[in-house]
Amino acid sequence: MPELPEVEIARRNLVHWLDGHRVVKAEADDSRVFRGARREDFASLRGRLESLERRGKYLLFSFEGGKGLLAHLGMTGRFVRRPEGVPVPYSRARFHLDDKAVIHFADSRLFGRMEPCAASRLYELEAVKELGRDPLADGLTAEQLQEALGSSRQELKVALMDQGRVTGLGNIHAAEALFRAGLHPSRKPASLTPEEWKRLADAIHASIAFGLEEQQGEDPAYLEDGAENRFLVYGRAGTPCSRCGTKVESFTQGGRTTHRCPQCQPLHPGRKPSDAQRKRASRRR
Repeated sequence: MPELPEVEIARRNLVHWLDGHRVVKAEADDSRVFRGARREDFASLRGRLESLERRGKYLLFSFEGGKGLLAHLGMTGRFVRRPEGVPVPYSRARFHLDDKAVIHFADSRLFGRMEPCAASRLYELEAVKELGRDPLADGLTAEQLQEALGSSRQELKVALMDQGRVTGLGNIHAAEALFRAGLHPSRKPASLTPEEWKRLADAIHASIAFGLEEQQGEDPAYLEDGAENRFLVYGRAGTPCSRCGTKVESFTQGGRTTHRCPQCQPLHPGRKPSDAQRKRASRRR
């Protein structure tokens, strides 16, 4: 599922595509992308884009005339720009621009979401009001991260993915941040030291920066079957850790698959690795 970096790249692309242009026509197919919303309201979107903000994994469009749109990419949604008349597979909604280009919202599995509303109401929508701190839009220090997660009784990775605490992180970047910080995903937040909170905050920013760099461009490549895996630990179960050579393991956590290195991310950080663990790591270096 697209996470904060992918959604931020989508926002930047849309701002670039819409800058200096007007939407002359908006149209949408009858699909569950508009569940709970009216396609007729989407079709009323016209004119210039006044602002486009991102909160977590949501995009908030404001058009002239007070029209607004909340969009969520879901698992497979993405915005693409094509010349008029060029078909786009799984196109569910379209903005026709005054330069004869069309911006498509394509979504093969229909888990994305479009909700037109008054622009003044965007931040009043429940989906937006419930979001926690956004690491990129709001900033995120070690102290702010501890304040957001420290009281949670959830395991650390599950708490990181709680959009009401810190918004924008999903399974991929939560796993990547924990690996960068050298923290076991099953640690309890209350067990972290001030130094570990700082490592984790820095690791979150590093993982987001990596994602932004990897996904930039008008047609960013999502991690799909057959695509090169550029992540440090996510999706690497059974392969040697890039740092120590220990075999990366996976387990189920909060209903999702979690990846971690047993050597680099110990559950009990004060406990020294056994002779057998050191030997295994040495053989894989």
